Amino acid sequence: MEKPSIMISRTCCYDHQLGFLTLISLLLCTIIVTHFNHSPSLELVFNNNGEQVDPCHGRYVYVHDLPPRFNRYLIDHCDSLTRGTDKPNMCPYMENMGFGPKLNSSSSKSPELFTNSNWYETNQFSLELIFHHKIKNYKCLTNDSSVASAIFVPFYAGLDVSRFLWVSNLTVRDASGRDLARWLSCQKEWKRMWGRDHFVISGRISWDFRRQHNTLSDWGSNFRFLPESMNMSMLAVEGSSWNNDYAVPYPTSFHPLKESEIVEWQRKIRNRERPHLFTFTGAPRPEIEDSIRGKVIQHCRSSRACKFIDCSYGKEKCEDPVNVIMEFGDSVFCLQPPGDSYTRRSIFDSMVAGCVPVFFHPGTAYSQYRWNLPQNRTKYSVYIPVRDVKEWNEKNISVEKVLMAIPEDEVVALREEVIKLIPSIIYADPRSNIEDAFDLAVKGILERIERVREAIRNGRDPSIGFADEDHYKYTFSDHNHS
Repeated sequence: MEKPSIMISRTCCYDHQLGFLTLISLLLCTIIVTHFNHSPSLELVFNNNGEQVDPCHGRYVYVHDLPPRFNRYLIDHCDSLTRGTDKPNMCPYMENMGFGPKLNSSSSKSPELFTNSNWYETNQFSLELIFHHKIKNYKCLTNDSSVASAIFVPFYAGLDVSRFLWVSNLTVRDASGRDLARWLSCQKEWKRMWGRDHFVISGRISWDFRRQHNTLSDWGSNFRFLPESMNMSMLAVEGSSWNNDYAVPYPTSFHPLKESEIVEWQRKIRNRERPHLFTFTGAPRPEIEDSIRGKVIQHCRSSRACKFIDCSYGKEKCEDPVNVIMEFGDSVFCLQPPGDSYTRRSIFDSMVAGCVPVFFHPGTAYSQYRWNLPQNRTKYSVYIPVRDVKEWNEKNISVEKVLMAIPEDEVVALREEVIKLIPSIIYADPRSNIEDAFDLAVKGILERIERVREAIRNGRDPSIGFADEDHYKYTFSDHNHS
């Protein structure tokens, strides 16, 4: 991204006239660079004394212009981004700023539910592209890194590593992360805080970048254990237990342009009839030892109050956003047990449909999405803590009995809180002014970086605690989840 000051100075250099006109030109250049180097769309803000203040003070973000291999190349070769998905071609999901193809709801059973054009067939691995487009429209974007409070690194980490997760050659698997770290460490912006004001985004879980040993059977790349990467923060759809990983919501299929579209959708799901007490959408995980998902499915299948949506390959349309939202919209509660990892996109799809989530493990939401969900978990969810199948059997857990025991007025309050949370868990159209999950993520990372700066100003070592592992994060202790 080229600085406006460089562009203007080149223009000024083309003026070969000397004397007064040259001086005027240089003066105008200085004024333009000083006042218009940042986003031009901001309104003027004044304090109580009538003095103009900078509405972006402490909020400026600078975006690195990376070599194309770290982002643009992946989009241009999107047909290779298929591993780990059931898609023969990921290219359609790169359309519309990463939102994917527009949703065709005319053939659905309830076309009146999707009357707006803000629904898309969004792929769960598309967050890096969505986030990049969102930040290009961020009001406090700057081309001057010297005034930036944070440096965004638009490395499409998840899309990149997806090509190599099943490659046995660790050198190949780790190559992009290693090369990016080298490139960043050579930039002038790096030396200001040695990367602690830098952040990246991942559409995959952060565990995919935390391979600790050079063992072929171990999963993922070692990107987050590189010294340079340890100095950066990562936003990912699931955070690890390290302090420099932060969770942000999975992308849903709802990307409104106007606040009125959110209000209209909230009205529809608030008044929707819900014939099922609870629903589980997913597939069995028999290969995961002690997973309670099998118990959840067994319990759901044996209950007349539960609707089970089998997402095993070829069974039901779990990739169809219309089908998914309608099923969640027919249920009061939606069960969210851990799957391949702690978290699931289904959490946010179901909440967008106004379905109250039921969690079984603190790492599924409570330890994760602290910028997006209330600290008081009882306001918007039901918690049935259970570690494994053995504990499920010992406690003789009955999800139906737990949910049936909740008074109707509490159910209504839970649903209303979920509906209110919708703006904070979705990624709105980049052209909108809606404060959404993107804005909360940027706000959160800016506050994180400011705390690091405060430590430096006070003479403390900024590395202390920055990238330490939190051994309590995913335990059932109330240490982190009260």
